[in-house]
Amino acid sequence: MTTKVPYAKLRDDLAAVLSRVRYTTMTTVDLRGRPRSRVLIAVWELDRDQPLGWLATFRTPVKARHLAANPHTTFSYWDRSQETASIDAIARWTDNDDERRHVWDLYEQGSPRGVGYPPAPFWPGGPDSEAFQVLRLEPYRIQVLRAAELARGGPDAARLWTPAAELVPAGSEDVGR
Repeated sequence: MTTKVPYAKLRDDLAAVLSRVRYTTMTTVDLRGRPRSRVLIAVWELDRDQPLGWLATFRTPVKARHLAANPHTTFSYWDRSQETASIDAIARWTDNDDERRHVWDLYEQGSPRGVGYPPAPFWPGGPDSEAFQVLRLEPYRIQVLRAAELARGGPDAARLWTPAAELVPAGSEDVGR
């Protein structure tokens, strides 16, 4: 069973899971409605009223087609101690130069702490280069399950956050349990 909580009640645990796991499986949906996953590192701004994520990536034809047809994505984090976090988000490309530089800095600094990498080896032209592409990730559902909660069992082992109904993107209404 999952308990719906305010974002502030799972933010620290979410940061702990992301910082320890670092790599995530990002899933998109292809043009036939089939899932497609890839492993990568996304950065997240968690010290906000609403979380916001970013993905430095290459705008591959497959990824671009998937997101153009259906911008819904899922980011799954898991480690062997059964610490998990799942983030469902709307992904949109951004060409805003300020946002791209901001994302470059988040990757270099780590956001949250421990999550990121030096982007220059992948994009030697820097944050202003054509090759450096960025996805803005706007979460509409986050679920966190920590090992200690799992061991205790009970109906409240997993915690779920969703934004206020007016903030849920169209087509994402099925965000409940």
